[in-house]
Amino acid sequence: MHRFRSVGARLSLALAVVVAGALTVVWVALVPTLQHRLVNGRLALLAQSARQISRSQKEPPDRGFVDDAARTADANRAVLYRINASGTLRIVVDTRRTGVFQDASNDAVALRAARAEALERGVVTRGGETFAEVALPDRYGNVLLYSASLGATLENVDLVRSRLIWAGLSALGLAVLVGWGAASLFARRIRRLERAADRIAGGDFEEPVVDRGRDEVGELADAFDRMRIRLAQFDDARRAFIANASHELRTPIFSVGGFLELLREDDLDAETRAEFVEAMAEQMGRLSKLAADLLDLSRLDADGMRIDLEPVELAYVARDLGEELGSLAVRREHLLEVVVAANGQALADRERVLQVGRALVDNALVHTPPGTHVWIVADGTRLRVEDDGPGIPVEHREQIFTRFTRLHGTRASGSGLGLAIARELAERMAGELRVEARPGRTSFVLDLPSAEPAVSTGNRAAFRNNRHE
Repeated sequence: MHRFRSVGARLSLALAVVVAGALTVVWVALVPTLQHRLVNGRLALLAQSARQISRSQKEPPDRGFVDDAARTADANRAVLYRINASGTLRIVVDTRRTGVFQDASNDAVALRAARAEALERGVVTRGGETFAEVALPDRYGNVLLYSASLGATLENVDLVRSRLIWAGLSALGLAVLVGWGAASLFARRIRRLERAADRIAGGDFEEPVVDRGRDEVGELADAFDRMRIRLAQFDDARRAFIANASHELRTPIFSVGGFLELLREDDLDAETRAEFVEAMAEQMGRLSKLAADLLDLSRLDADGMRIDLEPVELAYVARDLGEELGSLAVRREHLLEVVVAANGQALADRERVLQVGRALVDNALVHTPPGTHVWIVADGTRLRVEDDGPGIPVEHREQIFTRFTRLHGTRASGSGLGLAIARELAERMAGELRVEARPGRTSFVLDLPSAEPAVSTGNRAAFRNNRHE
């Protein structure tokens, strides 16, 4: 039963149905039409001969005239009828030239010709044989019937019919064989894709998916291979993330556990206890940030994060970021400055813009050495976070926006989610987040759609924090 559910069986059956349908159409269109034309052609010849003979008739017909008429019309039989006063027919001469014929005294064609007083034609069957008949009245009160056997004509039609049947059966068988073979090759290609899909589903991303066909199956194989490569990348990123997240979770947890063990000792002075509590609070902050990043990521993936678009003044956003992160910049020995280059309103979600700004400023404070100058610049509908740190290598400028990615050699650890979440938030607000760099200056630029035309002010307001304050 499984074999009849295969692609090969179904395609072969479909091809057979198409061929059978085409043969049926040919049969219906050809055989009856051929028979009709041949019979009508024979009747037309008989009618033409009958008219010519009638025109040449000079006196009442006798047996010799009827015999000559039968030969001239190439008819198997000619019958001369006399029309009685009652309208019936009486046979006067019957040639019966070939074959065995039944009585023709009540011939329907001859009767119609007598009543209509005009030439009539038709097809009759006598003794299991079919005849083409033409009857024509004459001016002497007679009806002359010409009867020609259609045996040879119908035999030709039967020959065409039988050959068409055998040709159709042969074509049908060949179609099934060819369809089965072609479908089997096609099915083998599909089964290879099925095995490749099973390998990919099982986590084996090493073996490429190859199909050399240039049709839709080949395109599907290429799509499978692209999916394999992408899933392999995601799997590598997942493994790296698990390792990073495990490390990020383990470090603060072990640190907090260690401090708790130390706090149980009775001989600790108040200053030491305060230092331990401060260190525990910092580690808990790291845990909280990691949990928040993971929650934001899951909400973005589930399309459950709400974005409320409204006019947002980026100058106020920049000042809020400076006030919020100023103390962090002092602790990390950075100089943080807020610059308003141009006023303007962006169409965005204020809380999400602040979230993106925090991620960008935190990235600058974490991944640059102490003493680095960091600027938060509001420029119309554009928010920039710039620093004069060592910069980002060109080959890594897009990689940093990939989930779970951290550049090797950075001096601080993290989940590798902050910039990825920031870019997705920017795109959800119909904006763009990109990185621009030149020697001595790295800039993360958040472009947002405008809520109103930007107005340049040339005003540069600054909020400064440095390690000496």
